[in-house]
Amino acid sequence: MVSSSTRRPNPWLTGMAASAAAAAGCVSYGVFVERNWFKLRRETVPCLPAGAGTLTVLHLSDIHLAPGQGKKMRWLRSLAQLRPDLVVNTGDNLSHVGAIAPLLQALGPLMDFPGVFVPGSNDYFAPMLKNPLRYLTGPSRLPDRARAVRQPARLDTAALHAGFGKGGWTNLTNRNQSIGLRGLRLDFTGVDDPHLNRERYAGWPAGAVGQDTSPHVKIAVAHAPYQRVLDRFTADGADLILAGHTHGGQVCIPGYGALVTNCDLPSWRAKGLNDWVHRGRTSPVNVSGGIGTSPAAPFRFACRPEAVLLTLTARP
Repeated sequence: MVSSSTRRPNPWLTGMAASAAAAAGCVSYGVFVERNWFKLRRETVPCLPAGAGTLTVLHLSDIHLAPGQGKKMRWLRSLAQLRPDLVVNTGDNLSHVGAIAPLLQALGPLMDFPGVFVPGSNDYFAPMLKNPLRYLTGPSRLPDRARAVRQPARLDTAALHAGFGKGGWTNLTNRNQSIGLRGLRLDFTGVDDPHLNRERYAGWPAGAVGQDTSPHVKIAVAHAPYQRVLDRFTADGADLILAGHTHGGQVCIPGYGALVTNCDLPSWRAKGLNDWVHRGRTSPVNVSGGIGTSPAAPFRFACRPEAVLLTLTARP
């Protein structure tokens, strides 16, 4: 006979305890497993002139490197084994004032290949520690310098860009440039970070003899894929647009996807390759899900860190 003093478990408390344990497990997984579970996404983009051979483009974004991230550095170095024809870096390389030298060391093998780059906000300012849940409430902003008690640490952007330049990569910060590669002219235009409202559109390179009739492809590069920037690139005839910034949403719901993009891009476009349509024109856009995370939110869930290898082929 069971004693009348024996109490049955409270189902509400039991449920709360189970939910808390599940949440703790998800956070632990996001911090210790998925955040460092790097992957390579492969895409094929038919955007080259008829008759052109293939080109491979390695798209890197949002590395957010800090000292001591040895696993990330080793993975970055290993990407040189892909031997891409071109490397495109769409910014937010740093998460610490002491990360420039380790970053340049990690990317050193990739600088054996032609490359272009644009900056993100975390190439100018180090991230600030804050409530990680704020990431889900809307696009981040730098604090108002007139009212904020704390200010983000300034990064040595000039040293970072000089390191890229010494490695042979071309700076596309509000600039354009043409690069010849495997018998094809690549026309680039790039902008400074739209998340900081620094973009100043430079248009396409001009002045080449027969520039409109000789085989070429137009590639536009930005850090943050705000709609105003995608509209401008598309209206001006970009054959391919590359961007990052969103971290793919960073925290996603399996079967649903991203909740936020940290800009005005719809959440279903948080990462991947899809078409952007504006004023009757269409441009393929690849948004990288990014490689790192902010120190304020050092976890990922259902959104593995990635680099992207794009194979550019001739249009049908």
